[in-house]
Amino acid sequence: MSRPKDRPGRGGLRGWGGVTGMAVACAVTAAVTLLPLAHHDGGSAGAVTSGGVVTADRTRAEACTEPEASLPASGADGPNIDRIKERGKLIAGVDQNSFRWGYRNPESGDLEGFDIDLVRAIADDLLGDPDAVIFRAIPTNQRIAALENDRVDVVVRTMTINCKRLEQVSFSTAYFQAGQQVLAPKESPITGYDSSLKGKRVCSAEGSTAYEALEEKSFGALYKDDFDGTERDPDRLTVPNQLDCLVRLQLGEVDAVVTDNALAAGQAAQDPAVELKGKDPFTTEYYGVAAKKGSDDLVARVNKVLVDYRAGGKDSAWMRSYEKWLATGLPGITAPPAPKYRTD
Repeated sequence: MSRPKDRPGRGGLRGWGGVTGMAVACAVTAAVTLLPLAHHDGGSAGAVTSGGVVTADRTRAEACTEPEASLPASGADGPNIDRIKERGKLIAGVDQNSFRWGYRNPESGDLEGFDIDLVRAIADDLLGDPDAVIFRAIPTNQRIAALENDRVDVVVRTMTINCKRLEQVSFSTAYFQAGQQVLAPKESPITGYDSSLKGKRVCSAEGSTAYEALEEKSFGALYKDDFDGTERDPDRLTVPNQLDCLVRLQLGEVDAVVTDNALAAGQAAQDPAVELKGKDPFTTEYYGVAAKKGSDDLVARVNKVLVDYRAGGKDSAWMRSYEKWLATGLPGITAPPAPKYRTD
């Protein structure tokens, strides 16, 4: 769907070296929105979606009280895992512009980050090779569609587990705890997710939990575009990809961003002119690996990978990845979230 060109911003570019930095940011965002990272090899991501499984998942979502509870871990194969093995590649939906989570190293051209490490661990378990991955860059608002349309086997892209999404996809156990927070310029009078947002232009990504939070309580903020979701949508306050919000903030087109503190910490590291507002996140959320609804064998296998990934305490693969990518911006985390399993 084509989008109208954005009008020039009313403010100057903050951080990232002015116009040059802006061009880089826009180029990266365009690459994620428009271009896959690798060509489809013809294999289908596929999933078992028998009526019984889907109905059970839907019933669980409707009666959802503990969305982070997933299937018990299992090392067994199944039809979805067999399909991946026959293809010889895991197809993973990721981000390539979330600093420290999933981003393309400008020097090497390689994808790196906390989410990328986890994808490689899954590929290593399934295929015996951490490099046996086809990465597909997907915007925030296309994560579920990519699974439903069999473009990817899994989505590992800072995706929050919640009851609403359980109606559409299946999730692994939680691999990270995050929460929503406000990102704004350091000199801004905005103090957090509170009445200081009244009348302010606030950006969030379409299909994100940040947007849902603003819908529930906006404190009088302006957070919804005219013609939202149509071809006339200017994509200024609600955008397809979360990094677009940082670009809008740097241009002065919005006053603040609401997003996961984990992502916002990476963005603050990219641009020293902005900071997280408020002492703590105003929600508690958990990231999970998403798979197509009904892919029980794949979800259970990913849960087994996560058991191994968490094992070892401070020497675990999880902690090594955390220390490498996230500890600077999100210090003080001593362990991954404990897994929760379904008993039904």
